[in-house]
Amino acid sequence: MTGHRYITDPRLALSRGPRLADEGGIGALSLGGFLEEVAARFAEREALVFPREDGGTLRWSYADLRSEARAVAKALIADGLARGERVGVLMTNRPEFLASVFGVALAGGVAAPISTFSTAAELAHLLEVSGVSLLLFDAAVLRKDFAAILAEIEPEVAQASPGRFASLRFPFLRRLVGVGGESRGAILDWNAWLSRGAPIAEARITARAAAVKPADPGGLFFSSGSTARPKAILSAHRGIALQMWRMGRQQGLGPGVRSWTANGFFWSGNFAMIVGGTLALGGAIVLQRVFEPEAALAMMADERVSFLFAWPHQWEQLIAAPNWENVDLSSLTYIDAQSPVARHPTVHSHWVEPRHCYGNTETFTLSAAYPAMTSREEAAQSHGLPLAGNTLKIVDPLSGRILPIGERGELAVKGPTLMLGYLGTPLDETLDAEGFFRTGDGGWIDGEGRLHWQGRLNDIIKTGGANVSPLEIDAVIQACPGVRLVQTVGVPHETLGEIVVACVIAHPGAALDEDIVRAHARAALASYKVPRRVLFFAEGELAQTGSAKIKTADLRAAAARRLAQDG
Repeated sequence: MTGHRYITDPRLALSRGPRLADEGGIGALSLGGFLEEVAARFAEREALVFPREDGGTLRWSYADLRSEARAVAKALIADGLARGERVGVLMTNRPEFLASVFGVALAGGVAAPISTFSTAAELAHLLEVSGVSLLLFDAAVLRKDFAAILAEIEPEVAQASPGRFASLRFPFLRRLVGVGGESRGAILDWNAWLSRGAPIAEARITARAAAVKPADPGGLFFSSGSTARPKAILSAHRGIALQMWRMGRQQGLGPGVRSWTANGFFWSGNFAMIVGGTLALGGAIVLQRVFEPEAALAMMADERVSFLFAWPHQWEQLIAAPNWENVDLSSLTYIDAQSPVARHPTVHSHWVEPRHCYGNTETFTLSAAYPAMTSREEAAQSHGLPLAGNTLKIVDPLSGRILPIGERGELAVKGPTLMLGYLGTPLDETLDAEGFFRTGDGGWIDGEGRLHWQGRLNDIIKTGGANVSPLEIDAVIQACPGVRLVQTVGVPHETLGEIVVACVIAHPGAALDEDIVRAHARAALASYKVPRRVLFFAEGELAQTGSAKIKTADLRAAAARRLAQDG
């Protein structure tokens, strides 16, 4: 923590990051400008690898990616896309996703990535709240037929002919383009749609891209929906591009990194980390449309993947894959030495992931962090220092008054990556009078300016007059042998207000019971933090969002029902 003073007033929980002007390694501050810059710098290098359904492998150079993105931009212009219009991108991790997002940016539009985990009802909500003019989508993902789902929520999809779509339910939506299927009803095939843009001159793309300003809306990403219906979060080009340039350095990745992820690019964190972090360093993204552990391991070996990102439950699936013992994963350089994957006999890693960090979709991911290779001693138990340009403060949740250093309250943040706002919500309802976003998260700031995050304020368990952080309890129980997943909640209680209840999914065959878990927790936690009850759930009993989060309200209700049944 040398070279910059984060705390400027030793009395107040107000922590400021370094000046944004002093941050190095930042390039063009628009999505289109980002693509143009990396394509010029790394033109003939491999940008992406994609296994085709016919058994072959598609490989795009940076020049190819630029060319394909400009083809999308031409088709959008041919469709009459105006500056600032929103374009939905409902796709898995495939080349067309990247071409679409960058193509929308080059044409002056706003890309709105949509989760392929969406049900019919969720997709209808996302289309309504986003107001997209065009929807570019995967025709089918596993057993989901998105063409059929679209026809279910809007019958006009099946009844209209390509190019003549009009909807009363989605009054701004005028074009549907499917990847991997044929033209049918109102849906136009991807290649047929691209061909419509062929007559558009290259100069028009260049002129449009040059007219886009960093402060213009650049992306519309959605919250995960773990606590409520997903919110549509509008971000400026500048905020997204800043994080894309930063993320490779934050991860400690080297030039030419080869990245793979099990998670969709429609999540802002995955987009910034994998797309931004890889392309800014001239690396290659090894794509997999749908996470399939055995195929993923084979690709990692064949394509010499050096960086992977997955959730813990996906690590377990990789380890359980039938080819786990036989693949060569020696290229995995950027895998945390404590990760289960690092136990593979061919992996020899000393890399330490940037585990001390905090962010939101509203700040287009990280607002506070320590970079990779930071020791636990340096970071302590914190969630990092504010990134360049950011200011964090801890306020009283009711009055908004800044609290003293060390006192717990609500975290508020402002900085250059802060969202432009939620669609449909006045900005003064989400920002305070000083322009800070009140996150709804609890935490405190120490004397060094480090943030200590304690989870959602409404998730804090109030038991017997004490406030208990479920995150602290989860971290302890997760280390108990045999525990695959744990989430702790507070369940209403007549005399204590709430009782602490740990909800656990065990590894198959694990010899676990309530007494074992409570004994493990008792060794590390104060008595009032030890769960009064430990409930065990089967794998499919707890519905998760696409980003591997369990909806807290649903889990709390399920735990209350289980306890009531137990008497």
